[in-house]
Amino acid sequence: MDNRTIYQMLLDTTGAHGVRPAISGRQGNSYCTLTYSELLARVRALRRGMLDLGLQRGDKVAILSYNRPEWAIIDLAAQAAGLVTVPIYHTLPAPQVEHIVRDSGARMLFVEDQKQAAKAAEFREQATALNTVVQITGDPQPNTISFAELEARAPADAKSDDALDAIAMGIGCDDTATLIYTSGTTGAPKGAVLSHRALLHTAWAARQIITLDHTEVFLSFLPLCHIIERVGGHYLPLSIGAQIFYSEGPMRIAKEIAEVRPTLFLCVPRLFEAMIEKVRDDMEKLTGMKRKLVDWAMAVGRSGADSRSAGRGVGLIHSALHSVADRLVLKKIRDRVTGGRLRYFIAGGAPLAPETALSFDALGVTILEGYGLTELPVISITRPNNRRLGTVGEALPEIEIKIAPDGEILARGPSLMRGYYGLEEATTEAIDREGWFHTGDVGELDARANLKITDRKKDIIVLANGKNVAPQPIEALLKRSPYVADAVLLGDKQNGIVALIAPSFDRLKTWARDENPSLTDAADLCKDPSVRRLIKQEIDSLSGGLADFERVKRFVLVEQPFTVETGELTPTLKVKRRFIAEKYADKIAELRG
Repeated sequence: MDNRTIYQMLLDTTGAHGVRPAISGRQGNSYCTLTYSELLARVRALRRGMLDLGLQRGDKVAILSYNRPEWAIIDLAAQAAGLVTVPIYHTLPAPQVEHIVRDSGARMLFVEDQKQAAKAAEFREQATALNTVVQITGDPQPNTISFAELEARAPADAKSDDALDAIAMGIGCDDTATLIYTSGTTGAPKGAVLSHRALLHTAWAARQIITLDHTEVFLSFLPLCHIIERVGGHYLPLSIGAQIFYSEGPMRIAKEIAEVRPTLFLCVPRLFEAMIEKVRDDMEKLTGMKRKLVDWAMAVGRSGADSRSAGRGVGLIHSALHSVADRLVLKKIRDRVTGGRLRYFIAGGAPLAPETALSFDALGVTILEGYGLTELPVISITRPNNRRLGTVGEALPEIEIKIAPDGEILARGPSLMRGYYGLEEATTEAIDREGWFHTGDVGELDARANLKITDRKKDIIVLANGKNVAPQPIEALLKRSPYVADAVLLGDKQNGIVALIAPSFDRLKTWARDENPSLTDAADLCKDPSVRRLIKQEIDSLSGGLADFERVKRFVLVEQPFTVETGELTPTLKVKRRFIAEKYADKIAELRG
């Protein structure tokens, strides 16, 4: 167990790796890098500025920004001063940002740019505790100060770094470090209260599971508001002296992977699905002998992946064939997809489809799947030597897991939150008297202590005939179709399962060029009988292993993709079922009619 505070961790890492690169952000056509010694100096400078503006130990500091070097500096400076950081997803609209700022009582808000500053301006007067808004980049908007100005504040009577460090040593590892607000799939977001110990536990546990050192290179893509990125892509690399590169977002990620060539990369399954889909698209464009060679090599790789997944050996003949396939084809694809020196992809935040994991395994890329929640950051992760597809692995060291009589997954350990900020009743409901956190997920443990999640407890569909249907595995199954981008199953208290399908319109338009070239509009595609027949065929072909009561009986195609901006997805890309049910109530009523 790590008994340090976050700032003590940074001091220790800087003492051991001061001259090594710490964090890198893009500036123009290149990256600007800070060493650990330079990072520490920037952290101390910002700490002086924050304290000079009157912030005191325990005050809340909110961060409304995507990943960038300043995000890390703000967080570390706050921890060095005994402040509490409140990260906010930069994609949230102003009313949701206002809720978090006001609920937490944040006294200072860092905004990334003018766009985020405009959000703050909408509720500035209503957030009575908010004294200061700091704009990180761009010309400061009215009633804001610039990040550079705050960092440069050096009053003559300011305490020295040594004096402030001495005060920082009085901060304890069980003191509150952050409030992280849940994504709000079932109601208003709640602030999970997490200590320094809770945030550093995952970094300590990861070092017990796999060998990690200062030579690792992390590409930080998931928003740092996401608990998995915070503990696994922020504190973990900082604790071992590794280097972090900050991504500029989804549109650049493929190029960034090629440039940065990370050794570890954390992400949600949606991106991994998109990456493997791109591989398949590229393969479909090949012709002649090249296509035959690639198909053969992929078949060899997949055969080995299937054997390993089933716990069987691959044999000498297959090993020899795989060696040839890897040298001629697989390594080239692998290097293009991962940058060439990847050790592990790490998936979290949502279920990883076994088919996606197998496809990467066929290329020689290992995906470790983790499971956790905002309230208990990482509960389990698959081990490199004990991977069972369809599970999220074994409990982390010092984390306990048990299954309640009704199938709910319970967990406890040093990384568990103290509770929900200002919500005693919700805290008591979530954490029982024995300290078990009730995750709301339903699952089971196999003979080798691997945890399998079957669904969310509140998402279980109970049909009129009393049959229980877990929607998430079926939704994941339907999304294996190249024509299905998203699927949401409904049917509670109804006679059968119905589905809302958000099609993959790019794929449908490609298909329509041959079938009906006049179909180019999303609305027309959704209404066309031939498209509906295609989707029906896809659903039926993928449902062969389902019981009759689990099969989709009726479905409707929706004309807009599910996105964070339009409200169907949380910032962590989880489906907001209640919102979808309300938004598409008319269509759902037609299905049930």
